[in-house]
Amino acid sequence: MSATPLKRTPGDIVFALALGAICVAVLFAVVYPVYFVVIASVSDPSLISTGEVWLWPKGVNLFGYREILNDERIWTGYRNTLLYSVAGTALNLVVTIPAAYALSRPEFRPRRILMLFFVFTMFFNGGLIPTYLLYRDLGLLDNWLVFVLPPAVNVYNLIIARAFFEHSLPKELFEAAMIDGVSYLQYFARVALPLSKAIVSVIGLYYLLQHWNDFFTGMVFVRDNALQPLQIVLRDILLSNQAFAGGVGASGGSGTSYDQQYADQIKYGVIVVSSLPVLVLYPFLQRYFEKGVLIGSVKG
Repeated sequence: MSATPLKRTPGDIVFALALGAICVAVLFAVVYPVYFVVIASVSDPSLISTGEVWLWPKGVNLFGYREILNDERIWTGYRNTLLYSVAGTALNLVVTIPAAYALSRPEFRPRRILMLFFVFTMFFNGGLIPTYLLYRDLGLLDNWLVFVLPPAVNVYNLIIARAFFEHSLPKELFEAAMIDGVSYLQYFARVALPLSKAIVSVIGLYYLLQHWNDFFTGMVFVRDNALQPLQIVLRDILLSNQAFAGGVGASGGSGTSYDQQYADQIKYGVIVVSSLPVLVLYPFLQRYFEKGVLIGSVKG
């Protein structure tokens, strides 16, 4: 006997429509600012300033992108940031995932005191000046390793990965592996790690974004322009453009026209150039991202 489908009441229909409208409004509020930046970066700046551009690009003008991409510093910044992001993320995963696995094993007696030391660093640090002096003594100033070695472990990511290994891998699986004579290292490499693709992808994405958006390290600890990451290069381009526009505009003539037409367009172009690689990469990791965030959450 087939089950009779439940009949939806008018109240259910109204609730579903209201919920759908709220979801659409939230989606619009999140997506539209990003979309507007993209269309504004290729539209006529005079039409943007008058509010005529809001849904489709008008008066397509690629001046901002030409100014940005013709700057040789952009390619140097991209190369550096790509190197720092790939090398840094690889080191982060090599350190964080095995450490989380070790700290998740109840047989590892020092795990609680070690975890206390890790958590302690989330709330207390030496401050900027002691950190600068430490990096100087270690030879990390004006050294590309300053982008890779100091942030080797993010404690928040370590906690997420540790919670995954503790709560998401069945204990019976470990016991069966031990009966078969598998060591802890073999269990981690052959069993735990292949079953942890979701959380590894999420942690890797977190670390990749951390390195890609790293601005402070380059600004404080690096003075060599050849080592500067993309974020610092884009900042310098934006500041030099604003200074040029403001300086010429203050003297009269065509400076005001330049300021009105091109300063904002370059600003929008800078945002797109810095964000586009991550936006392109995210869809390939989305399925792991959604699953891994839930799996790695701490269960009470």
